[in-house]
Amino acid sequence: MAAAKDKTVSVWSDKVHPKVRILGDGPPIVYLHGGYGPIETELLDELAKSFTVHAPEHPGITAGDEDSYKALDDMWDLVLYYYDLFDKLGLKAPAVVGHSFGGMIAGEIAATDPTRVGKLVLISPLGLWRDDSPIRNYIVTPQTDLPALLFKDQHHPSLKRITLNPEDQDGFIRITWALGCTGKFMWPIPDKGLRKRLHRIAAPTLIVWGKDDKLLPAVYADEFRKGIPGAKIHLVDNGAHMMPLEEPAKLAATVSKFLKG
Repeated sequence: MAAAKDKTVSVWSDKVHPKVRILGDGPPIVYLHGGYGPIETELLDELAKSFTVHAPEHPGITAGDEDSYKALDDMWDLVLYYYDLFDKLGLKAPAVVGHSFGGMIAGEIAATDPTRVGKLVLISPLGLWRDDSPIRNYIVTPQTDLPALLFKDQHHPSLKRITLNPEDQDGFIRITWALGCTGKFMWPIPDKGLRKRLHRIAAPTLIVWGKDDKLLPAVYADEFRKGIPGAKIHLVDNGAHMMPLEEPAKLAATVSKFLKG
């Protein structure tokens, strides 16, 4: 497997300079991280065993480029920004995998320009809303409630990647900033009209959902399936929202099987 490298590119009229982590060998895929930033390290390593993974940091998260999120006003700006980023990286219709917030963005890219995505994997994506099953805003949720909301194992070592710890100043700043940069495009309600556009997705699509996801109830998996022509669902027994952190090998195997099929 090729050694991982970090590449910084200039996008959006040279106003945004994201770091893109590139690792692995094989067909290209793009991985779009969730609202807590690029913390799914083990999942990327697993996917890199079969693919060349391009994992960009969301605008504003890259160190030294924190103000760049200001160049984008709304979801439409963000989608067009990713068009530019794909072009800058020379990616023509790659497979796109997104988790949570990243899944929402992946869905928007595939819906607004179906030619840009070859295959699509949505892992517990945000983007839809049901009044009878509201989604909790994890950004303002008390820290004591997050383990039960996001994890199957409420003592999992990776919990520290999303927990604000005053004794870890760097981690505190990283998490807070990532939530702010991604939350700008999502809250107070993570529904920007994606439901109306889902039918435009032409890429073969796999929807992966944990049956025990407390943040995004599994009922939303069927909402995505009904909207995306030909989409398939893979429900994970005992899976929680943070499957990329808790079960990276198992999740990567599911994703890889679909992408290779």
